[in-house]
Amino acid sequence: MRTYRLAFTVIGCAAAAAFFFAPTPEARAQAPGAVSQVQRGEYIVTAGFCHDCHTPAKMGPNGPEPDMTRALSGHPESLKVSMPKLSADWPVGASPTFTAWAGAWGVSYTANLTPDRNTGLGLWTEEMFIKAMREGKHMGAGRPILPPMPWMWVAKYSDEDLKAIFAYLKSLKPVVNRVPDPILAPK
Repeated sequence: MRTYRLAFTVIGCAAAAAFFFAPTPEARAQAPGAVSQVQRGEYIVTAGFCHDCHTPAKMGPNGPEPDMTRALSGHPESLKVSMPKLSADWPVGASPTFTAWAGAWGVSYTANLTPDRNTGLGLWTEEMFIKAMREGKHMGAGRPILPPMPWMWVAKYSDEDLKAIFAYLKSLKPVVNRVPDPILAPK
């Protein structure tokens, strides 16, 4: 199996991916007070680059592009990845879909953010989501949320913004996609 490695920091990745996943002019033009909570959530998710990692990429005529048929469904359960050989020159590696990341922490897979009850956020409550984003714990109380998820920056969103994000995610079409559990690096 071929593994692709990238030397992006999370910030560098978001900046590079902004080219591919930038919000539409219509989304950028929306005034926060003039839209519904779901529309506001869609704007934040789009402008916040959530699709960069949570929507699998596919190869298009101009290189990687989001596969919007699997929008925000996380790492494809059918894609098996192995731990890439990392070094000081390549301290972080990513899968070809940009949905699995490897580093000193081990291997993390981006979560399915669709409202599927068995494989996504379908059973989550708004309170659980806000607590997870504020404290960096899966489901608000479980294992740590691993890199490259920038939960510590998302934690700075207002309650209203986090509620809007959650409302938008709950409005999506559920996608059945069981994301693997992370593989923690040995201590």
